[in-house]
Amino acid sequence: MAMEPSPRTHRVVVLALTGLLPFELGIPHRIFGRAWDPAGRPLYTVLTCGTAPGPVRTDADFAIHVEHGPELLATADTVVVPASHELGPVHSEGRLTEELAAALAYVRPGTRMVSICTGGYVLAAAGYLDGRPATTHWAWAEHFQRTFPRVRVDAGVLYTDDGDVLTSAGVAAGIDLCLHIVRRDHGAAVANDTARRTVVPPHREGGQAQFVARPVPEPQQASTSAARAWVLDRLHEPLRLGDLARQEAMSVRTFTRRFREESGVSPGEWITAQRVERARRLLERTELLMEEVARETGFGTAQSLRKHVQAALGVSPTAYRRTFRAAEAAPRAPGKAAVPDTVPYPDGPSVAAGSVH
Repeated sequence: MAMEPSPRTHRVVVLALTGLLPFELGIPHRIFGRAWDPAGRPLYTVLTCGTAPGPVRTDADFAIHVEHGPELLATADTVVVPASHELGPVHSEGRLTEELAAALAYVRPGTRMVSICTGGYVLAAAGYLDGRPATTHWAWAEHFQRTFPRVRVDAGVLYTDDGDVLTSAGVAAGIDLCLHIVRRDHGAAVANDTARRTVVPPHREGGQAQFVARPVPEPQQASTSAARAWVLDRLHEPLRLGDLARQEAMSVRTFTRRFREESGVSPGEWITAQRVERARRLLERTELLMEEVARETGFGTAQSLRKHVQAALGVSPTAYRRTFRAAEAAPRAPGKAAVPDTVPYPDGPSVAAGSVH
């Protein structure tokens, strides 16, 4: 059983904002609150405050009661700002409300600032992220960059660490960031022990790119739609630019220009992305060997498959499969049917490539 913390423990203060997500609010308490030294003594004291004491509305069907007001921020060694769905002008205009600005004024110079998911909007609006690397949930990364052009946004990582300012991607990436902070503060052994008690991996491979869905555009949305549909039926085959252009009765030059205008990328880049997308589905839903996945997706060889998946997702095909098939590896309840390994793409033998010839 853990002993009472000493007065010298590192104090983490979590700022609970209206519209907060209860899961993310709990992450700092769970991770930092379970980080103990070898003698079982807590290494952090974790407290929560609001912009005012009292009830704080959440995005769920309940509110939470916060005992402390913003004055508590003046006592913090680390301030954590979890996400909120009601950031108002912080999100829409990139500026702090008077209430939030007054609360952050209590933060002492040199305090370590941490955000989880869209909590990064608060740090950016307060100026903490100017000229610094940062991330947020992939779905908001583009908006985040437009709103705060001085921030160096990286939408592909799970978290960023710039010394005294750290940010995480969406939701569960807050766990990765808090474990990283524990590891940085107290070493791998403490972080691993904390992760073990929380029943989460001490470190996840890759970034959030592997979690981003990439739907294929609806065919009727583009004048190159016939070529796109034709390609999706033949990803496993060698594909030549001239063949794509003929589907639209265009010259290669006109087709290439029109395709880039509509998609923002070249035909070759688009086809590679679709091949990676099919590889994702096969890795998630089948037991095919890597050589078979490579053939089915048009990459031809396992080496080419690894190269393109690593470049697109930040992890190897093997690591990706391990992450996304872990749930299927768990025993099913008696009588529960297995989910069929269906793949929403045509099957067939395949080829090499990743580019259009």
